[in-house]
Amino acid sequence: MTAFRALIAKLADGHPLTRAQARQAFDLMMRGAVGEIEMAAFVMALRLRGETVDEIIGGVEALRAHGSRISAPPGVMDTCGTGGDGLHTRNISTAVAIVLAAAGVPVAKHGNRAVSSACGSADVLEALGVPLEQSEAEAERTLHELGICFLLAPRHHRAMR
Repeated sequence: MTAFRALIAKLADGHPLTRAQARQAFDLMMRGAVGEIEMAAFVMALRLRGETVDEIIGGVEALRAHGSRISAPPGVMDTCGTGGDGLHTRNISTAVAIVLAAAGVPVAKHGNRAVSSACGSADVLEALGVPLEQSEAEAERTLHELGICFLLAPRHHRAMR
């Protein structure tokens, strides 16, 4: 049994993962080291049992390790929406980002196109004429010059494609 399958079995037995185990599992998935069926089994086992704080933190640490980085001013915020509510709600996280930036709060907004909601951040910003495919250097420059930038999730979190 592989280490990843052992983690799935642990979850299936109702036991929580440590932060390190969760980070290892998410790292393996983001590196493409496990198949889609194993990934689905892992995520479903987590969801059915309910995620623990350590499992969420481990996943976030792995995601951050695989994402791109930009230099940001102190106090920068991200107003990423949660999406996935299945209720076709409206996007307000993008409006909040614009209001915050207008008030002088630097915002590095990241997001994507709509999947299950009425519109995602990328859809709103594209309609406003904002370039979505900025490089890290371009996003960094925009953030420092304008106080706001947009980081398209598939571009800046390549492991999540």
